[in-house]
Amino acid sequence: MKACPVCEDRGVVIKNNVAVPCPCNKQRALVNRFKEAGLPEGLRNHTFDKFNFKYYSRLRVDPERKITYYESARRTFQAAQDFVRNFKNDRHIDGLLITGPVGSGKTFLAACIANALLETEVLLLFVVVPDLLDRLRSTYDQNRQGADYSEKDLLDAAREVPLLFLDDLGAHNYTEWTKNKLYSILNYRVNHRLPVIITTNISLEDLGEYLGERTTSRICQMCWPYRLPVEDDIRMVQRRERLREG
Repeated sequence: MKACPVCEDRGVVIKNNVAVPCPCNKQRALVNRFKEAGLPEGLRNHTFDKFNFKYYSRLRVDPERKITYYESARRTFQAAQDFVRNFKNDRHIDGLLITGPVGSGKTFLAACIANALLETEVLLLFVVVPDLLDRLRSTYDQNRQGADYSEKDLLDAAREVPLLFLDDLGAHNYTEWTKNKLYSILNYRVNHRLPVIITTNISLEDLGEYLGERTTSRICQMCWPYRLPVEDDIRMVQRRERLREG
């Protein structure tokens, strides 16, 4: 079955005896950009208009920022939208560090940024940190079959892409090896003024304990910190909502 009923997947249509590009080319190009960016399929429909502030309390105060959870979310959301607008005009702006507990909407908001920029053909790379580290480790496996990338390939891609997303820089057990790999990526990007969007469940004050002073210093140098505090894991709240509706 042909995917496009207009051009039957040929990519062109004939109008007045002239071959012209089919409108489906634009959509295919967008799909390819999603794939090349590494954005998981489940995040590709996340847009700013779907971000719901009802999950952020207007009464509870964030002890770190001394503002309500709702106000903290509003500021973080605005910073994300501002980044999209400003990055279109300047590819060397500061990035964002979005902190918060598990299920607070950090990845959702990062995906909103990525999707908005992919629509304008921005070249970016979205990586989940534990997955990136696993892929780097796999390059040392001498029994690996059909390897189509090396450690250098992976590191170069993360270092040099115009915009990098590091999702889930969580409270894992970071060895000296993993710390060095992350430092290598971030240090390169600092030196070349290439922004990064980072999401993490580690507070800004505790980053050094997990990542070391060198890497934490680079993050503070290149990112504006924002926080998304919630009372309950939004995913679990949404699950309960669906069960009640069903």
